[in-house]
Amino acid sequence: MIVFGKLRLFGVHVQRREFITLLGGATVAWTPGARAQQPAVPVVGFLNPTSSKLYEFNAAAFRKGLQDEGFVEGRNVRIEYRWGEGDYSLLPAHAAELVNLNVAVIGATGDVGSARAAMMATSTIPIVFTIGADPVKIGLVASFNRPGGNATGISAITSQIGTKRIQVLYQLAPRSKVALLMNPNNPSAAMEQHDAETAATILGQKSVVLNVASKDDFLAAFDTFVREGADALFVATDPMLLSQREAIATFAAKQRIPAIHFERQYPLVGGLISYGTSISGMYHQAGIYCGQILKGAKPAEMPVLQPIKFELVVNLKTARDLGIEVPQTLLAIADEVIE
Repeated sequence: MIVFGKLRLFGVHVQRREFITLLGGATVAWTPGARAQQPAVPVVGFLNPTSSKLYEFNAAAFRKGLQDEGFVEGRNVRIEYRWGEGDYSLLPAHAAELVNLNVAVIGATGDVGSARAAMMATSTIPIVFTIGADPVKIGLVASFNRPGGNATGISAITSQIGTKRIQVLYQLAPRSKVALLMNPNNPSAAMEQHDAETAATILGQKSVVLNVASKDDFLAAFDTFVREGADALFVATDPMLLSQREAIATFAAKQRIPAIHFERQYPLVGGLISYGTSISGMYHQAGIYCGQILKGAKPAEMPVLQPIKFELVVNLKTARDLGIEVPQTLLAIADEVIE
């Protein structure tokens, strides 16, 4: 109530000029602009050709790597996920979306397709890839020690151990005709197929290639396996194939055939044996690299890392179900035996 040129505020007499000053000061303090002075949370892009449902264990490993560098999702970093759902053709558009969001770094995971899509989308935003091929040979970096551009990452070069997988499978269960389950859309497929076919020939085995470009191709591939009379299965290094690990394991069990895989996630769902690098370990390291870049590291100066340890995982229950006796020589060197 106005009383002789004064205002009554919360029961206290205040001069009109003093009240205007107080009100003006409060207005400044409550403006949205003042609240926006809080530091912006960095945004990390995560690009992958598979799905969150089937590849969450690797996404978790990526987040753990970020956390090891002090960045926790939902607290001091935001992650924008873009999943290809098994369709490699979606990756370029997803990569462009991440660039338009002006993310601080892109984790281009799940092999060469993601890395190439990210590099086509930007030449300035840092990129950390996880691939199973030689990044120098396919033009992602200038060299392992000094990548030289805006990309670096982890390269397992798993395609080059296709020979070893054929040998391990033959040692475990000698068979006459091995089917090679390949994704022709994977840039590493041709090299891995060549290595596997060469190894099979040396061992006196025949081989047949089953091309699976998407999850819709599996039934036709399985029919070809039966029609060709194959009696063993080699599963190539590929994220789309890994996303369908349960379907592959079910088929192998139904046909009562030995199968070898590239990652321990297969034996965990009933696959017979796997030999290769830890894919989750690669994702963890990619998260670490992304965290270091958020702290100021430059990808041009961050060497491409190569795993030096390979894991051999055997599912003994599956072996017993197939009537296969696992040689003690294999059990002795196995990193993990699933009972």
